[in-house]
Amino acid sequence: MARRHEIPPTPDAMVWGYFDASRPAVIEIESGDIVTLHSFPAGGPETLPPDRGLVSADHRRVLDTLPQGPGPHFITGPVHVRGAEPGDTLQIDILDVRINQDWGFMAILPLLGTLPDEFTDYEIVHPLIDHQRNVAIMPWGTEVPLAPFFGIIAVAPPAAWGRVGSPVPRRFGGNMDNKELRPGATLFLPVFNDGALFYAGDGHAVQGDGEVCITALETGVTGSFRLTIRKDMALEWPFAETATHLMSIGLDDDLDDAAKQAVREMVHHICARSDLTPNQAYMLCSLAGNLRVTQIVDGNKGIHMMFPKALL
Repeated sequence: MARRHEIPPTPDAMVWGYFDASRPAVIEIESGDIVTLHSFPAGGPETLPPDRGLVSADHRRVLDTLPQGPGPHFITGPVHVRGAEPGDTLQIDILDVRINQDWGFMAILPLLGTLPDEFTDYEIVHPLIDHQRNVAIMPWGTEVPLAPFFGIIAVAPPAAWGRVGSPVPRRFGGNMDNKELRPGATLFLPVFNDGALFYAGDGHAVQGDGEVCITALETGVTGSFRLTIRKDMALEWPFAETATHLMSIGLDDDLDDAAKQAVREMVHHICARSDLTPNQAYMLCSLAGNLRVTQIVDGNKGIHMMFPKALL
C-alpha cells in the first residue's frame, strides 16, 4: 500500500541554487509513494517585503543557514525512490499545489528578461495574496487570478556533470517554468542515477507563457507528488500529459531548435501510443498540435506542444 511522507521546510532538506547527484537523499521512499514538500520564493534577503512580519520563521532560517549556489532557487530534495536505476523513467503525478504565504514578489533585473536593453532599471514589487478570493493584488490595484505551480521539477543530473546551477532547464527537467505542470498533470523524466533523486522547488503563484520580465509571481508553495518508477518507458527528454492532452517539451538555447525538438518528441510519442506512421503523426501535429512558448528567459528556452488525446 502506498505511504505518504512529508519533508519539513528546514535547511537540511533543501539546497539553494543547484542540483548535485552526490547530495545524500533527505528521504527514501517506495515506488508509488506520495511525498509532500515545501518551497520558498527564489532569491535572497533583497527579495523580502518591507513588512518582515509577513516572512515566516522557516523562510528566514533557510536564508540565514544555506550557502547559495549558482542559482537563486530554493529546491527541496533529493528524494530517493527505491529501485530506480539509470535508464528508467520517473513518473511524477502532480496531486496538489497550494500557496503557503500571503505575499509574493516580481522583479525587473537589469540586462535580463526578454527586453534587457529596454527595461534597464531594477524594480521589485510585492503583491499581496488573497487566499479567500484566490487572487494576487498588484500594487496598482489589478487583481490577477492565481494558478500556482512549481517552476522546478527535476531528477538529479548525471553524476559526471557535477554540481549544476538551477537556472537552466535540461534533460533532467529543472527550471522549466511550465505553467501546465499543475495539479492533474503527470511529468515523466529520464533517470540518470540510482534512486532517481527527485527535486522540486521555485514556487510560482501565477505566470504567463514566456515569463517575459524574468520572474513569475514568486512565492512559497506546498505540493504533493506521487513518484512511480517506470521500467517500461525510456525517455531522452522530459514529457508530460494531462487528462486531455499529451505535452512534449523542447529545451534549447535557440527557440527554433526548441520548437523542432518539441515537434520531434510529439511525433515519437504519438507513434508510440497509436498505429500511426511518423508521416501521419507529423500531419496531425500540424492540424491539432499547439506550440506554446514556455519561457524565454532561462538560458535554455522552452517550447511545449499540446496535442489532444482524443485524436489518438
